[in-house]
Amino acid sequence: MSKTLFEKIAAREIPAAIIYEDDLVLAFHDITPQAPTHVLIVPKKPVPRLAEAQPADHALLGHLLLKAAAVAKTLGLDQTGYRLVINNGPDGGESVPHLHVHLLGGRKLAWPPG
Repeated sequence: MSKTLFEKIAAREIPAAIIYEDDLVLAFHDITPQAPTHVLIVPKKPVPRLAEAQPADHALLGHLLLKAAAVAKTLGLDQTGYRLVINNGPDGGESVPHLHVHLLGGRKLAWPPG
């Protein structure tokens, strides 16, 4: 099975503007930003999508969200607000079959989204 785009970024096979990394997750700027700040937070473990996460992924999922909040704070988004988005499946807007969180901020975000 071939690696996903995000696995290649984590393996440094594809360059990315990485702003945070630990043993479990990687955060980097999206190459097609949908807001002034658009960062992807990706688990290094290749979980295809949230719907396919297993009970054993419980701690990883919590870590993913906590690190998204920490990255938002580092970027100063905690002062004005931000949005976290997880797409699941084609109709949900998923374009890479590897679980990831979109961190969007830097402007007022409308509701409902797209």
